[in-house]
Amino acid sequence: MSETTVENLGRTESKRRTILDAATTLFLRQGFLGTSMDEVASLASVSKQTVYKQFASKEALFVGIVQSLTGHASDRVQTGMEDPADAAEMADELRGHADRLLTIALTPQLLQLRRLVIGEAMRFPELGKALYEGGPGRAISGLATVLERWAQRGLLTVDDPLVAATQFNWLIMGEPVNRAMFYGDEGASMTSAKRDAHVGAAIRVFLAAYEPGRSRS
Repeated sequence: MSETTVENLGRTESKRRTILDAATTLFLRQGFLGTSMDEVASLASVSKQTVYKQFASKEALFVGIVQSLTGHASDRVQTGMEDPADAAEMADELRGHADRLLTIALTPQLLQLRRLVIGEAMRFPELGKALYEGGPGRAISGLATVLERWAQRGLLTVDDPLVAATQFNWLIMGEPVNRAMFYGDEGASMTSAKRDAHVGAAIRVFLAAYEPGRSRS
């Protein structure tokens, strides 16, 4: 690949990133219907033709925003989890994963995106699919791989790692995220003590349900 081609690809990617950043600001501030492609082009300091060259429609741009934000968030969650030597170390690994989940899910930008996508999901179901697959779905799938590995080492009794990972995800996320969605910024705030207690209780429930040797019948 020539230097000129690489340089052109770099400029194209830079323009795409600039458009996504501008569109994210506008969509989160004004909503989908309240934002025009002209406004996106203006804030990104590019022509509307350039915006449409990168994204065929406003709907495609919205999906691009969802995929970008959830992708970056998921990258921060998908930190490698170590193989523990015992139950105490396993609880520590789960605690670290839970802390990353809550830290990212309760950020104002992602909560605002979740509200916006839910509001548009009936008209654009692909938005909800993009958010779920890039966010919770990816986190659950990654955890399922870890749980299967731990089960193979005899640390847990798990018949279906994906089910177990889904249960852990929502033990951690259910109450805090629901509260944040309904109560706004006030609901997203958790004291360190309350957060530690919530995570600790969820981990105890999970490990009790999947303790080694426990019958799954």
